[in-house]
Amino acid sequence: MNYVPGDLRDQLAHVGYDVVQAGLVCGSGGNLSARIPDEDAIWVTASGAWLDRLSRPSFAPVRITDGEPATVGTLPPPRIEPTSELALHLALYRARPDVNAVVHLHPQTALLLDALGEHIRIVTTDHAFYLRRVSTVPFRLPGTTELAALTAAMASDGTDCLVLSQHGCVVMGDSVELAHKRARNLEEAAALTYKALAAGRLENLRDCPEEFLDRLSGSAVVTV
Repeated sequence: MNYVPGDLRDQLAHVGYDVVQAGLVCGSGGNLSARIPDEDAIWVTASGAWLDRLSRPSFAPVRITDGEPATVGTLPPPRIEPTSELALHLALYRARPDVNAVVHLHPQTALLLDALGEHIRIVTTDHAFYLRRVSTVPFRLPGTTELAALTAAMASDGTDCLVLSQHGCVVMGDSVELAHKRARNLEEAAALTYKALAAGRLENLRDCPEEFLDRLSGSAVVTV
């Protein structure tokens, strides 16, 4: 694991503030979580929490195996109601042991493209490096186990970036920082795709060169 020094809740609070400032979510929409090292548990945002106002008490500790409140250290679980999308977070951690952070947002451009029936293009080397590919999860009611199960099934092949149709997106990473970068790059890729669509030039928009994609899938070391 490549965790940035500091409490995971502080890292998630930083992400929450940044994504609101970037317009990737409005108010209390969206939710964040991180796997607690060496524990069968995650920190996850409380129900109704505004992402740009998060602090350590804004997170509930929840066991991954059964979704019950978790004890972290010697303190009893705080009485915090976790996000209504808890099932989505838990399903992803169960399906992907390599995932240590999950970011669920409502990015406007990505959702607009979905509503228009367009997929997000992988345009730049940054998009290719951080996103690799973007899948779309067919609409299911938010907060349901059906949405959670379908999203986890689609992420089980290693896909880290998924658009939840008519709802939002979910991105994952082996660290909070990586999930944060993926969230930012997903909306940037969506913005470039939409600009090409608005200009009537979407058919001319070139995807990231195959040469770079081949290097990513091969043994060559690529840094961006």
